[in-house]
Amino acid sequence: MSILLHITVNSTANIFRTNTCRLLHRTPFLAQNLNQPVTHKALSLLNKPTILVRTPARNQSSPAFNVNTNVSKDVVLFKYENPKYYNVLNIFGLCQFVFWTYLSHFAFTTLKDAPVQEIPGEELAWYQKINLGENKYRNGITTISFLIGYGILCATWLFTLRSVRYLILRKGGKDVAFVTYGPFNRNRIMTVPLKCISAQESRETARNQLPIKVKNRALYYVLDMRGEFRNPQLFDFTAGLKRKVD
Repeated sequence: MSILLHITVNSTANIFRTNTCRLLHRTPFLAQNLNQPVTHKALSLLNKPTILVRTPARNQSSPAFNVNTNVSKDVVLFKYENPKYYNVLNIFGLCQFVFWTYLSHFAFTTLKDAPVQEIPGEELAWYQKINLGENKYRNGITTISFLIGYGILCATWLFTLRSVRYLILRKGGKDVAFVTYGPFNRNRIMTVPLKCISAQESRETARNQLPIKVKNRALYYVLDMRGEFRNPQLFDFTAGLKRKVD
């Protein structure tokens, strides 16, 4: 066993010597400097970190994003089809107006002046002292009831009239048309110059609604984000820009 181990060790040593001699023979510079002492300068060069410098590639700058806004025909920028919702909303507002108007009429015609009779020795609660038939209470209930119904109807109709169904960029790219919902399922169309509208938010940051301000118009025109932007890039460079319109 010891003889076999001795033969294996000698064979390995011979192979190592042969490979080392071949390496030194092929690299004479290394063979000449193996026996020389290592200086501090050489150690500093070995320990010095290597810095890779990458030269920027030429002619790789991305071209400017160019969108042709001078369209040859009308282009739909935005579309939101949900007429059922607005029909239900208008019916709700109309029903509320009828209900509160009837309540107003009922209060004006039914409430009678009936003075409260005080019982000697007994103090009445504050609500028992109120005479609803008195003119100030009767007229107040009548007016408030009518205003509530009228306010609900106006709010539903204004919201409907400011909800954009289609946003269309007109031929030439200088005007934009707002097609909005209307009461009784009738659309309304309004064409204004692009310079007279301003988007209050960008398409990427808007969550539920994207308001658009139109010059000399009260309130905002609203784009529901559940709708479809048919030409998002063209929208961003036309109607989606924020301008100073005031």
